[in-house]
Amino acid sequence: MTVAAARCLILTPTISSSAAAAAAVLRLPRIARRRPLSCSASPLAVFASMDSPPEGYRTNVGICLADPSLTKIFSASRIDIPTAWQMPQGGIDPGEEPRAAAIRELREETGVRSAEIVAEAPNWLTYDFPADVKDKLNARWGTNWKGQAQKWFLFRLTGGDDEINLMGDGSEKPEFSEWAWMTPKQVIEKAVDFKKPVYEETLKHFAPYLQSDPAASS
Repeated sequence: MTVAAARCLILTPTISSSAAAAAAVLRLPRIARRRPLSCSASPLAVFASMDSPPEGYRTNVGICLADPSLTKIFSASRIDIPTAWQMPQGGIDPGEEPRAAAIRELREETGVRSAEIVAEAPNWLTYDFPADVKDKLNARWGTNWKGQAQKWFLFRLTGGDDEINLMGDGSEKPEFSEWAWMTPKQVIEKAVDFKKPVYEETLKHFAPYLQSDPAASS
């Protein structure tokens, strides 16, 4: 493990939701509750950080999967929108703990089982859907969500790249067509505008646990 004094939860096929398992996740220092902020990156990119998910937003987990050296982040292009690159994410099932949802979504979307949780973002981060995306997704889900409220987790891959399989574990329809290891800056640059503010905030939270890439500074 390259992060000093970091306590990590090792992935196993059976996930416990006990209080003991909850204590196994390293949490970043708690930050003060903040009011929703408008982001200048896009007139549609409205983002907020808060202690609990607000009403009207779909609860969701975000997965920041780092390579074994904690220098690069996994990002993948969507099958339906090849130009849209993103980190894995997915909805939280009723009664499911966010940590268990993150482990499940990582397995479903990337096939990865050999990974450990390094850190959890302290607050829920929300973003609003642009109008066209909102209409499309709510029609698909049969809902009326304004956007998504996400709990983000930093994972470190403990296996090899050959474990990554965009067909996932076979339990869900594949979402991605190709993937790459990227620097945090590249992950943000490749993301769609309305997700950029959340990505920036998420990677700011996880920055103390990530290592600088020697190749990027040479």
